[in-house]
Amino acid sequence: MMFAARGIIFDLDGTLVDSAPDLIGASNRMLSALGRNTVDPAIARSWIGNGARRLVERALAGDFDGTASAQLMDEAYPLFEQFYREDLCRDSVLYPGARETLAQCYKAGLPLACVTNKPAAFSRPLLEALGVAQYLEPIIAGDDLAQKKPDPTPLQHVAGQWQLATKDCLLVGDSISDFRAARACNMPVMLVSYGYSQGLDLAGLGPDAVIDSLAQVAELFELTEE
Repeated sequence: MMFAARGIIFDLDGTLVDSAPDLIGASNRMLSALGRNTVDPAIARSWIGNGARRLVERALAGDFDGTASAQLMDEAYPLFEQFYREDLCRDSVLYPGARETLAQCYKAGLPLACVTNKPAAFSRPLLEALGVAQYLEPIIAGDDLAQKKPDPTPLQHVAGQWQLATKDCLLVGDSISDFRAARACNMPVMLVSYGYSQGLDLAGLGPDAVIDSLAQVAELFELTEE
């Protein structure tokens, strides 16, 4: 399957960057500061993908479907923010092929963006720390607009900024939120198999493609010249 795309939008956590070690590390530091038991990193990886506040809530509850009171969240979330800011890029790394793919597409003149549910306070600083922010414009974080994925608004915002139709852009992500956001605005979507899918069968969702490496992006669509 080949793609004709005039712009590519990438998700951040689980797609471009394996940020789980630092997200979970900050969560466990938060739990320790509150006198609570820490969580198993192997289990907590499946809690990532719906934004930082939801991760904190799951960590407090010790369960994917868990909830926490507003009072507890008001106490816990600032601690998480503090600890995550301190170790934003301690153990986080780009996935194999991410840097090369971004550089290749950028060199080809294709507009590239990042749309993430991660708060703005962390999104651009992480991409800058990993040396790839210069390829991505705009970078839309989870609190930049009134809605975030799975709402299609952030994707529509980027397409509008590029003066492109959503059908002429491609979303590369790793989750059902990415899939739903893309489908809601008629945008082709490619899902990576290695990210934070929370145990879902990604192929069963019906994306346009499932890939095992970002290096496959350039192989699976044709760059469309202006």
